[in-house]
Amino acid sequence: MSPQIGVLALQGAVAEHVRALTASGAEVRTVRRPAELDGLDGLVVPGGESTAIARLAAPVQMMEHIHRAHQDGLALFGTCAGLILMAREVSDPAALAGFPRIGGLDVVARRNGYGSQLDSFTEQLDVTGLDEPLEAVFIRAPVIEEVGDGVEVLAESRGLSVAVREGRVLATSFHPELTPDHRLHQLFVDMVGAV
Repeated sequence: MSPQIGVLALQGAVAEHVRALTASGAEVRTVRRPAELDGLDGLVVPGGESTAIARLAAPVQMMEHIHRAHQDGLALFGTCAGLILMAREVSDPAALAGFPRIGGLDVVARRNGYGSQLDSFTEQLDVTGLDEPLEAVFIRAPVIEEVGDGVEVLAESRGLSVAVREGRVLATSFHPELTPDHRLHQLFVDMVGAV
């Protein structure tokens, strides 16, 4: 049976994640309300603007519901803003002050760590577990400043960790959904299905 994976659909490249997950063999649905988490094996928290996502999630306590679902076994894949919302700590938290985050990933992240939209770039990355380099698209990407002991670094760029895994959590500073290469989504689908 295919893993049931949701994509948090408040903002960001939702359709691109849905396409990549579907191509990777998952049954996929979009998630906007807490009740839509029911029955999921995994959830993608996409990129976009972390403060916008946090603000849109607040009225229905979406972040708190995702946090509890993760504690109950829900696997998570956060890309760009999703990584920020899942990080244990954000080193520049002012924009997110007063808004709950998901947590669950033992890293310290800094928003827009590579600079503004004009500083966006693509890079070929060597990723642990992938045979060939992966094209990574960095758009106002967060920087992972610190990695906890239980976190496996899967890829680095410019001397910084940009893809990490901790238990049933996968996270990237970049946007794997914006290329036709779905190997990271496949890694997540396989991770979700390996329960």
